[in-house]
Amino acid sequence: MFPKTRLARALALALPFAVPGAFAQDKADPAEKPEVQAPIKTLGVVTVNGGQPTSLPTQIPTTMEGITREQIERSINATDSEDALKYFPSLLVRKRYVGDYNHAILSSRASGTGNSARSAVYADSILLSNFLGNGVGGLSFPPRWGLVTPEEIERVDVMYGPFSAAYPGNSAGAVVDFVTRMPTKLEAHAKVGYTSQPFELYGTDQTFRAWQASASLGNKVGDWSWWVNVNRTDSQGQPLTFPTRLVSNGVNSGAGTAVTGAAPSSSTANAAQYTLGSGTQYNTRQDHLKTKLAYDITPTLRASYVLGLWENRSSGNPSSYLRDAAGQPVYSGAFNVNGLAYTGSQALSGSDFAATRESALHVIHGLSLKSHTEGIWDWELAASLYDYRRDDKRQNAASNPPPGAFTGGPGTLAQGAGTGWRTFAAKGTWRPEGMAGPHIVDFGYQQENYQLRYSTYNVAGNYLNDGGGSLASDVHGDTRLQSLWAQDTWRFAPDWKAVLGGRAERWEASNGGTAFSAASALAYPERHENHFSPKAAVSWLALPDTVLKASLGRAVRMPTVSELYGATSTTNSLYLNDPNLRPERSWTGELSAEKDLGNALARLTFFVEDTRDALYSQTLFDSNALRNISRVQNVGRIATRGLEAAYNGNDVLTRGLDLSGSVTYAHSVIKENDGFVSTPGDTIGKWQPNIPRWRATALASYRFNERWSTSLGARYSGRQYRTLDNSDANGFTYFGVSRYFTADLRIVYKPTRQWTVAFGIDNLNNDKYWNFHPYPQRSYTAELKWDL
Repeated sequence: MFPKTRLARALALALPFAVPGAFAQDKADPAEKPEVQAPIKTLGVVTVNGGQPTSLPTQIPTTMEGITREQIERSINATDSEDALKYFPSLLVRKRYVGDYNHAILSSRASGTGNSARSAVYADSILLSNFLGNGVGGLSFPPRWGLVTPEEIERVDVMYGPFSAAYPGNSAGAVVDFVTRMPTKLEAHAKVGYTSQPFELYGTDQTFRAWQASASLGNKVGDWSWWVNVNRTDSQGQPLTFPTRLVSNGVNSGAGTAVTGAAPSSSTANAAQYTLGSGTQYNTRQDHLKTKLAYDITPTLRASYVLGLWENRSSGNPSSYLRDAAGQPVYSGAFNVNGLAYTGSQALSGSDFAATRESALHVIHGLSLKSHTEGIWDWELAASLYDYRRDDKRQNAASNPPPGAFTGGPGTLAQGAGTGWRTFAAKGTWRPEGMAGPHIVDFGYQQENYQLRYSTYNVAGNYLNDGGGSLASDVHGDTRLQSLWAQDTWRFAPDWKAVLGGRAERWEASNGGTAFSAASALAYPERHENHFSPKAAVSWLALPDTVLKASLGRAVRMPTVSELYGATSTTNSLYLNDPNLRPERSWTGELSAEKDLGNALARLTFFVEDTRDALYSQTLFDSNALRNISRVQNVGRIATRGLEAAYNGNDVLTRGLDLSGSVTYAHSVIKENDGFVSTPGDTIGKWQPNIPRWRATALASYRFNERWSTSLGARYSGRQYRTLDNSDANGFTYFGVSRYFTADLRIVYKPTRQWTVAFGIDNLNNDKYWNFHPYPQRSYTAELKWDL
């Protein structure tokens, strides 16, 4: 081990950035504090001591952040697992409502909310990120957040950038690891929660509510330990889509049904338009079951198994703002607003008011065998399976508008059963001279297999109940990624540490095909590619209270199955694939300085990313077809430069007050691109979509005493664009991406050791902001929790 004085110095310097706000009370040797469960750092490198370990490569001297279960409970209104990331520097999850299962995509420094395949999310080393696709379009591919509930979380750790050879190119933005609870004694927990969101926008003025209940039980008896968690979410989300018509498309005429209720608004191009109604107002019921078993075969060898079940049933409901002379809602046909007639292709149909009914059952299995001797050798074998056991979506046809669509009629049935992924990993750690030696070598083999099976059928009778008829579209394809990797952590001088590594990958795509009818099937040839990604990082304890770090890494993000083959067609959207897409290749680097301020730590990080052939899916509205058209393309080169400042402090100014905050500046511009949106060259020099120039977070938490605590948080994001040509000048509308500033409040009261009551307000200032869809307005939460 290191000399005690140097280890104490490094601990005082680095602990706060392993877990924000988790500071030691003094600078004693951590060996004298065996109860410490949080990660600690040595010379700017995280070393996990005790508790359930993170899966992150903790020897990498790069930017890492984390948060503990206690901090989440005290300071965050967490209704879903992704809420734990709310105040992390440079991170944003596009969560639209409680239980958002198909659009809650993670954004990082240089990866926007349309690029879900550029970040990797794990829970206890099991992949939750859905790398079957990227972002949203004809299909949606957010991480499977629903397979972790907030009550399970023990800790969340984040590594920024592709600086570890242990992860594929999908780690270009960030790697998130949820560490969930595994008991050391008998534990029981129960929680109920309620959320109320008064929502007012256009012609909608309604309160939407969500209810949640969760229970957990676990124990450790001898060599066996187990944990069971069940959770139900019953949620009403606000409307997310809005049919519109440009004022300029109306014709001065008396034709059509005269209506009232059309809400004047503006398009993303600031053109005058009418908003005619709302859609995709989800009523969602989700059930979650997680079972974890562990057996200590020997004191240094543990076998673990995880079973997760996630069932989702939701209905997406439309509502027309338009009323005829009798006061009845108008959903179809030609209509007339203030003397402007909308006929022909501008008339109303089921495409404007889509009614959906979804039913899904997803199953995850995880199995691992891991040694933890901390001697010369350690190893791990791990495998996981994610299975779309059932995944159905029913939707009315364009010819079947409401109100008839609410009870049946023609439509479509989309089925995704058979879709899923499998992972296998074999890892080893070699310490030639033990833990105190200058080298720690990590190495491994990984294989990931992805299988997409998604078919849509026309339903001529009752789309709500009938089986599929003729084929409307079919998508299938497989990809496989095999990887060999190794990295050496080398302590080559007393205050220096370096990590050198590399990742060799072979990628294959096969069995690809699409069809829009039984007679139009296309099959695509197999593809395979080989790539190598070097990694390097170094840290230097320049001063007793200052550590300097540098990291550099290459990431190759392979095209996903959906991007290659996922052409789909539904009533209101069309997704176009490209089987010849090139992988995107990124070089990312960062320089950081971290300074110990006694009871706080400050960090300043300069980061750069240069990406070639960036993979982008862009959704545009076709005013002629009256539906969304999504296309995938390679963007020649995107260059990002930025600066991130972060601060974390405990007992700042007064005992009990914890403060944390961050400010990020990013200059992210398209430098090269042969593709275009409207005319050649119209994307050159434009800002990368969904990357704000400025963003910031702040969180203050105060513990009055053992019973009372409160927190106040704030989040800011500057101007963004959603389109590659930055033509969306107006972000405060449907399809737009707006700036925002929101404040969040939480109050926690513990009348006894076992009972906890919490009240919170998210979006306290009721900012009305957008990311294609409207975000939630001011929301009130209440929680009641019992712990054995």
